Amino acid sequence: MRFWNFTETDDGAVELRIFGEIIDDSWAWIYEWLGEPYASPNKFRAELEEHKGKDIVVRIDSPGGDVFAAVGIHTALMEHKGRVTVKIDGKAFSAASIIAMAGKEILMSPGSMMLVHNPWSYTEGEAKDMRHVADILDEIKEAIMNVYELRTGRTREEISAIMDEETPMAPQKAIEEKFADGMLYTETAAAIKNHYLATYRPMIQNSLKRTITKALEIKEKQDHAPEEQQNQLPEECPVNRAFDRRRISVREKIQNRRKKAHG
Repeated sequence: MRFWNFTETDDGAVELRIFGEIIDDSWAWIYEWLGEPYASPNKFRAELEEHKGKDIVVRIDSPGGDVFAAVGIHTALMEHKGRVTVKIDGKAFSAASIIAMAGKEILMSPGSMMLVHNPWSYTEGEAKDMRHVADILDEIKEAIMNVYELRTGRTREEISAIMDEETPMAPQKAIEEKFADGMLYTETAAAIKNHYLATYRPMIQNSLKRTITKALEIKEKQDHAPEEQQNQLPEECPVNRAFDRRRISVREKIQNRRKKAHG
């Protein structure tokens, strides 16, 4: 079972879904025998060629797998004659993040994750075999950094540090680290916010403005009214009533002090 699926949309564009584990061609027969999803870069390249010249949206949800299989798919997408947009639906871990780097634009779903780390392998043998495998892994890391450096523009030292830390990245961090360009559905959220600001904020501001204007008009009338009428609080303005209560209280205190002084 292959782990990719091409779907042609009504507008002539192509959507490519990549999911499941990424493996090398040499292991394909085992996965086929077991009925498990697998990647075969050579077959992938052949099928991709059928959509030559068309824009492609690549949707990824993969835990990763073999680095060389991922590099083969990445190369095929890089050579594709058409715009490649990558959208990470759930996860692009390990080798899957290499495939993601083929996107002219990389967008992540709000709840998705990307993970980059140093290459690792199983091995056995004596000390010289272990040292040899370590040297190979160092060279593989250099090759992987070529892919990340080409897409992110970060220095090799920065990329190496991110890989050393086995860095998991939510959309915000991936964007900050230059491994992604944006987060999906932000346009919808912005549209809702803009609709609110354009529709309801002016209504609230106008209502508040009318209330303040009314309060000032009432206060202006009271200030020019006879003193005995100033003590009458208008019912239509709660703000003004509270203000005048304080004013009356202060006036009464002053009058009481004067009475005591003359008493």
